[in-house]
This record gives sequence, C-alpha cells and structure tokens, in this order.
Amino acid sequence: MTRPATRRLGTAAAALLTTAALSGGVLTVDTSALPALVATAPRAPALAAVDLETATAADLSALLATRRVTSRQLVAAYTERIELLNTDGPGINAVRALNPDAVDDARVLDRERSRGVVRGPLHGVPVLLKDNIDVAGMPTTAGSIALEDSYPATDAPLVTALEEAGAVVLGKTNLSEYANFTTAGMPSGYSSLGGQVLNPYDASVTPSGSSSGTGAGIAVGMAPVGIGTETSGSILSPAQANSLAAVKPTVGLVSRTGIIPISATQDTAGPMTTTVTDAALLLDAMVSVDPEDPATAGAAPYVDLDYAAALSDTSLQGARLGLVVPAPTTPPTPLNPLLQAAVDTLTAQGATLVPVTVPGSQAPSILVAEFERDINAYLARLPEEAPMDTLSDIVAFNQGRPEMKFGQTLLVESEAVDLTDPATLAAYEAARTQGLTESRASIDTVLTTNDLDAVVSLSATTGVAARAGYPSVSVPAGYAAANGRPANVTFMGTAFAEETLLSLAYDYEQASLLRRPPSEVNPTLFRCLEPEEERDDSCAP
Repeated sequence: MTRPATRRLGTAAAALLTTAALSGGVLTVDTSALPALVATAPRAPALAAVDLETATAADLSALLATRRVTSRQLVAAYTERIELLNTDGPGINAVRALNPDAVDDARVLDRERSRGVVRGPLHGVPVLLKDNIDVAGMPTTAGSIALEDSYPATDAPLVTALEEAGAVVLGKTNLSEYANFTTAGMPSGYSSLGGQVLNPYDASVTPSGSSSGTGAGIAVGMAPVGIGTETSGSILSPAQANSLAAVKPTVGLVSRTGIIPISATQDTAGPMTTTVTDAALLLDAMVSVDPEDPATAGAAPYVDLDYAAALSDTSLQGARLGLVVPAPTTPPTPLNPLLQAAVDTLTAQGATLVPVTVPGSQAPSILVAEFERDINAYLARLPEEAPMDTLSDIVAFNQGRPEMKFGQTLLVESEAVDLTDPATLAAYEAARTQGLTESRASIDTVLTTNDLDAVVSLSATTGVAARAGYPSVSVPAGYAAANGRPANVTFMGTAFAEETLLSLAYDYEQASLLRRPPSEVNPTLFRCLEPEEERDDSCAP
C-alpha cells in the first residue's frame, strides 16, 4: 500500500507498543494495552483454534477468504505470541521491533476485503522482515547500536511490493550485526543492539546467520512467513538450523534498494517460511524490476511468473539430479542417514541421481572490498538527519563500546580498502570477474554435461551458488537421531531457475513431510508457557 514519508503511530498500536529497552534494544510489549486492542478487534472462536506455531500463509489466506478471521485479529494474535516467546518464556529474542502501523494497515486490508477487493493470496497475512530492510517510520539498524536511530525516508521497493500484494509488515527481526560482516569469531545471531537470538530447536547451538531472527521467529510461529537476506549462506544456513523452507533467489530477481548491503555482487533477499508453497507465494510477491538496482533488469521475463501455480507433486518423475556426496574414503563411509533418506525419497518419486562435484572458485573474496563502497552508497540515500554518513562514522562510533564485545575487525578492514587506488581497484575487479566466471562455469558445466535439472545436497553448494549469484531452494529433511538438530536438502540450479527448483523441492517436501515444529522436537524449551493458573506443580510461579 502507498506509504507516507513517515509513519504515524496508530492509536491502537501506540497503546500496544513500548520503547525498545535501553539495555540493547530488546523489544518489550505493554500487556496492559492488549485488552483495549482486542476490544477493537474481538477474537472470533475460529481464531482461537488456529495453531500459530504451524499455521501457514496458505492456511491463513483460506481463513481470511472465508471471513473466519480478520487481519486485525491475526496481528493481535501474533503480537501476543511474540510477547510470549520473544522476551518472556524461552526468550528466543527473534523480533527486535514491532511495526507501529501494523494494526492500522490490517484494518485497511480488512476494509478492502469487505468491499470485495483482494490483492492476492497474501492479503492480510503478517510478515516479518530482517532488520536491514527499510520500512518507513521504523529504524533500519542491521543490529548496530550506531544505527539505532537511523530512519529511512521511504520503504524499500521490496517492502512496497509486499504491501502491494497485501502483506502486513508485522515487525523487524534481529540478525547477526551487519549481516554477519562485523568481526571474525562473533556468534551468529548476535548484534550490539539486539543481543543474541536463540535456536528454538536447540538453544545450545547457533541459530545460524545472518537471518537468524527471521529463521527462529518463523520457526516458532511469530509470523507465518518472513524475509531474510543472503550474501553467502545467510538465508540457507538459518533455514537449515531452524528447519524452514527458503529461497535464495538469483541475484537480480529481487530489488536490493533500501537494504543495508554487504556486496552488490552477491546480496539478495529471499523468503523464509515453513512450507515450499508459502515460499513460492512470497517470492511471487517479491519479484520486480527496480530502476535503482540495475541487476534486476534481468528479472523482467520473470515478473509475471506464478511460482506457486507451477508447483507440482510429480516434478521429480523423470528428473535428473546431481547428488553432491562427500569425497570417497577407505573403507567407504556410509552417507549421512538423513541424506540417504532424502536420496531414497527422491528416487522413489522417479528422479535419477548422478554423483557430481561442484568446485568453488579459487578467486579471493570480494566482500571486504565491496562493503565500504556499498554501505556508504546506502547511507547516502538516508535523510540528512541520519546519524551516520559513512562506514568511518560507524567505526568511530563503535570504538570502546561495551556492546561491541567481539570487536569490529571486518568493518575496520573494509574501511582500509581504497578502491580509488588503481592497483587496488584492478585487483578487486579481477577477483570479482574470476569469482563470477569460475563459479557460474562450475555450476553450468555440471548441469549441462550431465543433463541435470538441478544439483541436490545437504547444503553443500551454498558457497559456490552465492559466489555465482545463482538460486537455491532449501527444504527440511528431518532431524538427527542423536540430538534432534535439523537438516535440510538444498536444490541448486542455474540463473533464474527458481520455478524448476521450487517445484522439485515441493515434490520432495510432499513426499517426505518431515518438518516438525520446535515444540515437538525440543519440548523442554516451551514448558510452563501456560497461564499461571494452568501450570503444573513443576513450573515455578
């Protein structure tokens, strides 16, 4: 929907939300305001029957279409669930801030639906966005204390596209600071502003990064769908850690304008959901051609594709898939049991699997070289009163701050790169060209030589696909017998192969149906969440 340059805090939303805590921007919600909010949007009996932990966007779309729930009711219910799980209860800390306009936006969409105007299957469905994506009226922080009060002038084109499709921006998620490009050795999911995100499947292990808050938040049902961003693994890796379906699109399929960057060569935003269907629905709403992002020029033929409609549970019949397996050993080592199970399912569905290797590029990384250039370009788009103008400002602001307990080595290293120096620029451009050329050739050669529809693995192709700017679709493949930690199967293809990859992943998903919510796999984390009067004696008051 069309946005003003700044967002007004709606009355109901203002009553609901409080200011982020000074101890690190941790979101708190004033529960005393909830009765007033619910009074303006009384919960129907059908809503009480919705399991928010497992409800999909497709499920909610059907309920909204039959008027069994309203978008306002969904916003209120998910807000309560965020309060229950984010800072209270297990303290997953996935959501950094709620959108103060979410209630008013939902009201507009409910009014449209009552007049027979439906923008699409996402009409009225709440969505969470990683907090490096611009939403007017909310700060875009990338998890940084330096950007705590950095407000963009307008929505990112990606947000405009989602709202035009009818999605309700519910809030912003925590992330690894600057999309995990702050310092070496920092835990994934940590930021100086947002603190540490927990993995709901196993709080002792990483939620993975950098879209860790989106991954954890969607996994536990703080919203049905979310948006992450990836430079190299930051969608696919948290999707695996949090047992989600996800798409790392071809670079250029989705606008990056208004997203705090790492690398213009490798960055992309993508869907993180609990099902392949929801991932396809979300991707349908995200594809656009953005004049401010020249990379999207190649997306023009794909703007009118219907990824969700193309899903088929017979896509694997006759498909040829390259299977990436570990290097052979003596004596031979059996496949990971979850990979073996995936192979069995793919074969049973009619696919032929061909063992392949997909080597990565030997070119030096370009991320340090691109980061300062690209974040300075983002900062230059902000209003004049924005707190930071350059990466150098950020580095200086961070000095000596206790929240920066892991340091800022990557920021400092990037600040030292001078792309105006001819020799430095030439070395960077050579590495960029080599990385793109070698990675794309590696993938395309494997696909064409073996007549393959896609390459499949337990996430073994993340790096080479990121360097090439090529797409991948990840889908849950079960849980390790020893500890219940999730694993995913990843389908990778050539540029703009999302339609094929999504359909293959959908067929596998429907044949296996392996995803289970965190409360089933890790029930101990979710004990004692009932109202105090309903808890058993083992729960502390």
